Amino acid sequence: MRLIRPLALICLAFGLGSSARAAVPVYTVEVVKTYPHDPAAFTEGLYYRDGSLYESTGRNGQSFIRQVALDTGKVIRQVTIDKKYFGEGIAPWGDHIISLTWTDGAGFVWSGKDFKIHRNFSYSGEGWGLTGNDHNLIMSDGTSTLRFLDPVTLKVVRTLPVTINGRSIDQINELEWVDGEIYANVWRTREIIRIDPQTGKITGIIQLNSLPETQDNTLEIDAVANGIAYDAKTKRLFVTGKLWPNLYEVKLVPK
Repeated sequence: MRLIRPLALICLAFGLGSSARAAVPVYTVEVVKTYPHDPAAFTEGLYYRDGSLYESTGRNGQSFIRQVALDTGKVIRQVTIDKKYFGEGIAPWGDHIISLTWTDGAGFVWSGKDFKIHRNFSYSGEGWGLTGNDHNLIMSDGTSTLRFLDPVTLKVVRTLPVTINGRSIDQINELEWVDGEIYANVWRTREIIRIDPQTGKITGIIQLNSLPETQDNTLEIDAVANGIAYDAKTKRLFVTGKLWPNLYEVKLVPK
């Protein structure tokens, strides 16, 4: 059986009844277009930039960062992360790509031009997801608190507890900045949460139950939804998952 926490179970776990759930808008997704995705990619980080997807993967010995053609899924460039590391989230900053690792407290700044390591940095705790806005990088670590990082020093400048109706929610994973909000996968669920970057309050829950991979019991247990990318120019939202054969452009539909 899959270890999935759907919306009802998430709400039950945090003591949220139907009236509390009603206070937080819920959305389903409508598939606009389906794209190929490498079914061997254990997706940890994802973003869209200048017509390409950039993806990082996890698992020791299988971690890489790659640039991928959206329409075909063809790899344009790729770099392998040292096998001693379990790759995690990535985000762009200027001409560089910032990446995290899971339990080693090791981060890397890569050149976006040639995928060579520009410098290293360190952090406490675990590294999970990464995104950014015009001022900061934003990092998740599996807890209910997000870290805002100075993009130059990569040091924490503030933290943001994430709550739903006053209760903390953890297991926050892959992140994406979408029109002034933080979108986040919640590990081993079929949901994406929308987070207010000022208050940390969850302002919406996006259900991915309609996507085929969320119902496919032939996939391994860790093939969960994880991977959000956004094309800010055309307002296209993309989602995928670990080991999923497809990536989807989706439209949100109020439930």
